[in-house]
Amino acid sequence: MWTICMMLLIVITSGSWAEKARFDNYVVYRLIPTTKNHLDALRILEEEPDGLNFWKSVGSMNSSVDVMVPPHKRADFHDALRNLDLEKEVFIQDVQHLIDSKRPSDNPRTDFNWNSYHRIDEIYSWLNSLSLTNPGIVTPIVAGTTYEGRQIRGVKISYKSNNPGVFIEAGMHAREWIGPATATYILNELLTSNDPNIRYIAQNFDWYIVPSANPDGYEYTHTTNRLWRKTRSGGPVCHGVDPNRNFGFHWMGGSRGSGCRISDGLRTHLVAKPKTISCVSEGGASSNSCLETHAGQSAFSEVETRSLAWYIWSISRKIQVYIAFHSYSQLLLIPYGIDSERVSNYQQLLRIGHKMAASLARRYGTRYTVGNIVDILYVVSGSSVDWVKGSIGVPFTYTYELRDQGRYGFLLPANHIIPTGQETLDSIVTLLHETRLSP
Repeated sequence: MWTICMMLLIVITSGSWAEKARFDNYVVYRLIPTTKNHLDALRILEEEPDGLNFWKSVGSMNSSVDVMVPPHKRADFHDALRNLDLEKEVFIQDVQHLIDSKRPSDNPRTDFNWNSYHRIDEIYSWLNSLSLTNPGIVTPIVAGTTYEGRQIRGVKISYKSNNPGVFIEAGMHAREWIGPATATYILNELLTSNDPNIRYIAQNFDWYIVPSANPDGYEYTHTTNRLWRKTRSGGPVCHGVDPNRNFGFHWMGGSRGSGCRISDGLRTHLVAKPKTISCVSEGGASSNSCLETHAGQSAFSEVETRSLAWYIWSISRKIQVYIAFHSYSQLLLIPYGIDSERVSNYQQLLRIGHKMAASLARRYGTRYTVGNIVDILYVVSGSSVDWVKGSIGVPFTYTYELRDQGRYGFLLPANHIIPTGQETLDSIVTLLHETRLSP
C-alpha cells in the first residue's frame, strides 16, 4: 500500500493529472554557497529534492542557487540551512500570488501585441498572418513535430538570395515565457521597424525564427502547471524530458573522453535508429525521469529534439549565427556547457559578446555577464547550442539567459516584454555587425 501511495504522489506532482497546479505559500529562496560543504549538500538535495524545485541549479562557489520550497517543507529546509550555516534570502514570498497577479486573460485576443503573453495557438495564428501580409518575404516553416502531435512552427524571412542565415530558437523550456515573447517581438521588428540598423540586418541576413521549440510544454504551462519545464512525453512514472539535455553532443556526458558526438552519423541516428545511441553519463543532466533535468532514454529520444535537429541539419550550410533564448539570470553564454575547455573561436566570441552586452545595457542599464557556460552558470550536457556548435560547426553561437536576475524569475511580468525585446535586438544588431567584420 505504501508503494502504491508513493507512486500516486509522484504521478500527481509530475503533472500526469490535469488539475491545475497551485503554489500557494510556496517561497523562492536565494542561497549563496561559499564552501565545498555547501556545494556538496545542495547537489545532493538537487538530485533528491523531495518536493523542492531548483529554479537555478547548483553551480560553483559563490554562484547563486534559487530554490522554491513548499510550505510543508519550509521548517525542514530552514533546519537544513542552519545546520549548514548557509544564509538565505527570500526572493518570492508567495509564488501563487505572483502567478495570479500576472496571469494572462483567458479570453481570446483579437490582436497580437507585446503587452501580454500569448497561447501557442495565438502565436501560430500570428505567424500564419505574416506570410499573407509579407508575400515573397516571409515563408512559413515547420521545424519539427511534438509528442502530442503539434508542429514546431516558425517563419523564414528573406529579402534577397544568398544571405547568410541567423537561426533563433526560443521556448525550449516551457515555463520561460519571456523567450517566445522576445522572439516574436524581434520578428515583428525585422518586418516593420524603420530603424536603419534593424533594416540592414533584416535585409542582409536570412532569418529562421522558431518562437516555441517545445509547444506541448508551453501550452501546458498555460492550462495546467505554470512552472512546467520539460516536454510532455510519457514515462513509466513521471512525464517529460528536458529537451535542452536531449541533444546528441556529449549527451549525459561532462567530459571530452566520453558522451556521444553525433555529426556524420546524424542521418542514421535521427531517422533510422533514434534509440540506439550509446552514451556515458558524466554530468550536466539526470537519468531520473522525475527531475527537471531528465535527459531522456538516449540522445534524441524526444521527437521534438530529433525533428528540430533534422531541420537545423537540413539548412546548416546556410546558418552563420545561432541564438537560443532562455531565462533567467541576464547571462550571455558561450559553448560548451560540458566543461570549461574553450571552443576554437572562444576569444572571438568573448570579444563580440562583451560588445553585445555593452549595446544591450545602453537602453535601460540592464547588465549581462558574458562567458563560458560552465564558468558562469553550471555544467549543461546535451544542449542545443553545444550540438549546433560541436556537431554542425556554426561559427557564432550564443545562449541568452534573459531578464531578470531572480526577483520574478520565470514569472517575469508582461511589461518587461518590450524592454527585453528592444535591448536584446540592440545586442543582436551589434553581433551581426561584428560578424560582417570577422574573417
